[in-house]
Amino acid sequence: VQLVESGGGSVQAGGSLRLSCAASRYTGSTYYMGWFRQAPGKQREGVAALDRTDTTTYAESVKGRFTISKDNAKNTLYLQMNSLKPEDTAMYYCAADLIVPIDRLLAPSEYNYWGQGTQVTVS
Repeated sequence: VQLVESGGGSVQAGGSLRLSCAASRYTGSTYYMGWFRQAPGKQREGVAALDRTDTTTYAESVKGRFTISKDNAKNTLYLQMNSLKPEDTAMYYCAADLIVPIDRLLAPSEYNYWGQGTQVTVS
């Protein structure tokens, strides 16, 4: 599966952005999918993920501010980001895989399919 992210940009603190990730094929209930981010000089980290039953998992740092969702008809994954903070500044990636342990949904190493990323800058 190929993944293409969009929707990044520059926003002031407190603002909102919605990221999109278009998949090249139907992911439906087949793939585990997630959003990850990497700031300069830091390791890539998991932000939010969906298992194959669409159960969500969030990093503590984004709980209550970010919402992950999926539109199966459009083969698109979303990340709604509200109340953005400067520390949310990073390159954001979406990822997918067929098999991901439930306790490893936010682990980048568990995913083999990645998009090219979209930059989010919060000032």
